[in-house]
Amino acid sequence: MNVLEIQHLSKQFGSHQVLRDLNFQVPEHSVYGFLGQNGAGKTTTMKIILGLLKADKGEVKVLGEPVRYGCTKTNRRVGYLPDVPEFYGYMNAEQYLRLCGEITGLTSKEISLRSEELLRLVGLSEEKKKIRGYSRGMKQRLGIAQALLNEPRLLICDEPTSALDPLGRKEILDILSKVREKTTVLFSTHVLSDVERICDRAAVLKDGRLVLSGSLEELKAQRRKDSLCLETGTPEGQNLLESEFQKKGYVFEVEKKNGVLIFHTSDMARLETELMICMTEHNICPMKMEVQKPTLENLFMEVIS
Repeated sequence: MNVLEIQHLSKQFGSHQVLRDLNFQVPEHSVYGFLGQNGAGKTTTMKIILGLLKADKGEVKVLGEPVRYGCTKTNRRVGYLPDVPEFYGYMNAEQYLRLCGEITGLTSKEISLRSEELLRLVGLSEEKKKIRGYSRGMKQRLGIAQALLNEPRLLICDEPTSALDPLGRKEILDILSKVREKTTVLFSTHVLSDVERICDRAAVLKDGRLVLSGSLEELKAQRRKDSLCLETGTPEGQNLLESEFQKKGYVFEVEKKNGVLIFHTSDMARLETELMICMTEHNICPMKMEVQKPTLENLFMEVIS
């Protein structure tokens, strides 16, 4: 089942086309990374999902129900964490969650039970000081607790780890990974290592267009280009190998970077075998050989360049 479905979504501000015929789906209980450079259209897409912006064309559905601009009926099933959440600094975490629960119509018992559970989840159950004294990471964690208060089926996070130190990023990612058991997570980011760590699916935006979409394994398989790095003892040996293997049909490209040859191939086993044979025949001594598998960073750089 898809929690979120986006079909042919387009949005223009003045003469600037922000989204161009955007299509993707987010399956239930997945952690979905929404990738793209600043200005690619990630935040605009999220605001349309939340009914805060009107799309020029296309349709957005949350749990099969259409999203309407200004009519936030679907938001009863959505939790949202902006990139810089704001709070009432004179409250503590428990007081703030109680206020949010009262505004959304939860009973006093529901507020107490859910607040206790969520503050424990985000590591703030023992924190009694006022929110004004919180670090950026603590505010992000409280923001996640607030977004989960109504037990949403979809949790949307806009760059939740931006400006956090490594420990703060780890804490937020650990929380997002845990909550997938109860909800579905869509989060935008430009930190590729975050996506590789906790996401099972991802989409990449470039200039408002979707250039990659699917599971991480599917994305790597779509553009599979295994690479082998080879360092030899002499420049002459490198030149010979570069010339010889550029002619091979199973070698896409041979690069030379900082004295290292990088072979991009569709047949790693054949490349390794024939390289060893060629080096033996020409008395070329390999100083270092290393196979490099496709990474999300390589794919990202390839599609946005």
